[in-house]
Amino acid sequence: MRVLAAPDKFRGTATAAEAAAAIGHACWELGHDVDEAPLSDGGEGLLDVLGGPTRTTTVTGPLGRPVDAAWRFRRDTAVIEMARASGLLLAGGAEGNDPLRASTIGTGELLDRALDLGATRIVVGLGGSATTDGGLGALEAIHVPARLRSVELRVACDVRTRFTDAAEVFGPQKGASPAQVALLTGRLQRLAQRYLADHGVDVDVIEGSGAAGGLGGALAALGGELLSGFELVADEVDLHDRLALADAVVTGEGHLDAQSLDGKVVGGVCELAAHAGVPVLVIAGDTDADVAAELRSRRVDVVSLVEDFGEERARSQVRTSIETVAGRWLAERAPG
Repeated sequence: MRVLAAPDKFRGTATAAEAAAAIGHACWELGHDVDEAPLSDGGEGLLDVLGGPTRTTTVTGPLGRPVDAAWRFRRDTAVIEMARASGLLLAGGAEGNDPLRASTIGTGELLDRALDLGATRIVVGLGGSATTDGGLGALEAIHVPARLRSVELRVACDVRTRFTDAAEVFGPQKGASPAQVALLTGRLQRLAQRYLADHGVDVDVIEGSGAAGGLGGALAALGGELLSGFELVADEVDLHDRLALADAVVTGEGHLDAQSLDGKVVGGVCELAAHAGVPVLVIAGDTDADVAAELRSRRVDVVSLVEDFGEERARSQVRTSIETVAGRWLAERAPG
C-alpha cells in the first residue's frame, strides 16, 4: 500500500513532523510506501510544516523584550509564524502576560525585514498570540506599510472570529480580566473605524479578522488574503494531489474535540479522504467521546492513545505509541 501520513502536532509531546515520522516507521516495518506530509491549521507549527526556518532575526517580543524569532525566506517567499515573535509563550503564558501592553511589533519587524529582502510572496500564520492590539503594533513597525500591497500576502487563520470580538473570545486565554476585555474591545472598535477611514476596508465584516487579537484584520486592511489555515497549508504542500495517490491515510492530533472538525487538520483530512474514497485512521492523544463517535459514524477509524496505553505512556512515549497504533491498523488492512 501507499500510505499518506498527514498528522497535526500532538501539542506538548510531538511535532507534526515527529508524528508523521512515527507513522512512516510503521509503514516501513510493514513494507508499505509512505508519503510523510506533516500538517498545520495555520497556528503554531506552520513554519516547520512549510519547510522550517532558514533565518533568525532579533525582534521586539510581545512585552518589549528582545526575542530571537526564526522565520523562512527562500526564493522570494517568506514564511512567518507570528507566535515566534509575538506569542503567548514568549510572554510567560497567561500568568505572565500583560494583555493591555502585549504588542505585535515583533511580527511587523519580521514583515519589514522580509520586504527589505525583496519578498514578493509572504505567508503569515496567526495562532498562539499574546496580543489583542488589533495588529497596530505590526503595522507601525513596517517602515512603509503600503509595501504589503505590492506582494502576495496569504494569511493563515485558525479561527473565524471577527475583529471586534477578539478580546471577548480570546482575551481571557491571554490573561485579560473582564475589565481589561472591555477596554480591549473598545480599542478594537476604534481601530476598526481607523482602518476603514485609512484603508477603505471594513475589517469587522471579514471572517477571521480577529485572529491573533486582530492582526488578521490589520493585514487584511493592507491587502492580505485571510484563508483557512488548513486549506492554505493543504494548498502549499499539494495535499490534494498527494492524497489522490494514497491507498490509506493516517492523521491525528493531541486532543480530538469539536474544534477538530471545524477547519482544523483532522477534520480537513477526513473530509478530503472521504471525497477520495480512501480509508482513514485518526490517532489522538485523547478524544472527546461524542466527536469520536461522529467520526466513526462516517466510517473513520479513531484510536485514543490514552484509552489504549494509559495517560502516562500516551504522553511520555507518544511517538512509539503512534507507531504501534498505525502499524496495527495498517496490518489489519493489508491485502491477504
